[in-house]
Amino acid sequence: MSPIVVSASWLPAVAPAAEGEGGFETPGVKDFWWPLVGGDSPWTLTRPGLVLLISVGLLAWFYVSATRKLTVVPSKNQFLVEGSYNFVRNTIGRDIIGSKDFLQFVPLLLTLFTLILVNNVFGIVPFIQFPTMSRVGIPIVLTLIVYITYHTVAIRRKHGVLPYFKSLIPPGLPGWLKPILFVLEFLTYFVIRPLTLALRLFGNMLAGHLMLLVFIVGGEYLLLHGGNLFLNFSGVLSFAFSIAMTFFELLIEFLQAFIFTLLAALYISDAVSEHH
Repeated sequence: MSPIVVSASWLPAVAPAAEGEGGFETPGVKDFWWPLVGGDSPWTLTRPGLVLLISVGLLAWFYVSATRKLTVVPSKNQFLVEGSYNFVRNTIGRDIIGSKDFLQFVPLLLTLFTLILVNNVFGIVPFIQFPTMSRVGIPIVLTLIVYITYHTVAIRRKHGVLPYFKSLIPPGLPGWLKPILFVLEFLTYFVIRPLTLALRLFGNMLAGHLMLLVFIVGGEYLLLHGGNLFLNFSGVLSFAFSIAMTFFELLIEFLQAFIFTLLAALYISDAVSEHH
């Protein structure tokens, strides 16, 4: 799958500077906004938002159509559905959360994995070429869903908010150490873990997307506006490297979907654990 097709939203950024100015016009903040409906209002529908909605529709259509008529010998679509479900159910859900409690969380884990994976892969699909998880608001919302689930389960297991907060401090500690440890544990569970969970996905997708854009957009500029044979040849090499990096980026996109879902399962496992 070649990444040569560049999103139309980036065409102004790859054009040469105005006559007399010279040089390469670098992308700016405006090139990442992409409003479709609503302009600059808080309710603007942006291109990443539309891509996210399309991914939800595609996933819903795929799972409903593939499971409408289940057969003993599965079709290709049924095989993909069963494979993805078994991967999340067994490899992530049962092995991480445990056979006693994992089933109730499988729908959440499967939704997280497939939604993140599809939106990550959109980053190398021609004419889309934008991983929606590189917009930080989307990973933040997914992280909020995970942590609302996590804290709700933990509070129910501890039979109330106060017992839950008390469980953050291991028994047997000296009195002077308890406030310090409580602050550290509170920051870990309420700030550091959710922050790193969201930023890890966002940072990896944004970095990979920008890296591909550097080689694609830079290669195009060198090839079309280099001015000499050496720079034109450098543009060809840049395109070739971008194709190789696309396959590497595909691996990263799968790993980030897996890691996010795996960490969500680990945190939920911690919530259902009697020793938390």
